Amino acid sequence: MPELPEVETTVRGLARYLDGAKIARVALNRPDLRRPFPPGLVQTLTGATVTGLGRRAKYGLIHTDRDQTMVFHLGMSGRWRIEPERAEKHDHLVLETGAGHVLALNDARRFGSVDLIDTAALEQWPPFAALGPEPLGDNLTPRHLHQAFKDRVAPVKPLLLDQRIVAGLGNIYVCEALYRAGIRPDKEAGKISRPALERLVPAIKTVLAESIEAGGSTIRDYAQPNGELGYFAASWRVYGREGEACDCGGTVTRFNQGGRSTFWCAKCQK
Repeated sequence: MPELPEVETTVRGLARYLDGAKIARVALNRPDLRRPFPPGLVQTLTGATVTGLGRRAKYGLIHTDRDQTMVFHLGMSGRWRIEPERAEKHDHLVLETGAGHVLALNDARRFGSVDLIDTAALEQWPPFAALGPEPLGDNLTPRHLHQAFKDRVAPVKPLLLDQRIVAGLGNIYVCEALYRAGIRPDKEAGKISRPALERLVPAIKTVLAESIEAGGSTIRDYAQPNGELGYFAASWRVYGREGEACDCGGTVTRFNQGGRSTFWCAKCQK
């Protein structure tokens, strides 16, 4: 599933073609993805000018001069194809700019979604209202995590995946951040020391920033018309490395945690 760095990479790629552009044509090639496309989507976007793009958690945002924002989620298999050579079966939403650029939202499994929200009401939109701070923003601090974890007996890793505590973190990057911070993923969150939290917050920010710079881990870099792969997977230190040697001399192991694979090193994560 696309995680925060992949969505951020996608938004930055789209911005090269959409930011400041007029949308000349909108085509829907089916009525729905995970749920129906918003009524009036075609009418609202056709002729609109894109005033900016952004991201909230794992959602991409396309703002327009009509005070409406198109919010998209890539679900399990969604991707934007930029300047595709030919149409594909799963190009369900197609945008064409006044300059002739074509961008197609392709989603074979259709677990993604598209919504149209009043820009001024974005923060109050139910999926956003309960979200925690952005992990790359100034509001994710050791103090915030200390308050969120206080007296919690639940393991730290599932709590970091809770979007109400931190918005947008996914399985790969939580595993990697906990490794870099030297924290075992099954440690009771309420027992994590302040010094450990002081290590964890910069580890989260660093691993996300490095992945964005590398174009992500799990899906294609949609900024490139040739669909080059993101290459951060080559930098994983524990994720997907079960049985391999850790840099500390230990061995990376895997266990199931909340229905997801957790990778860690027992020697250097305490």
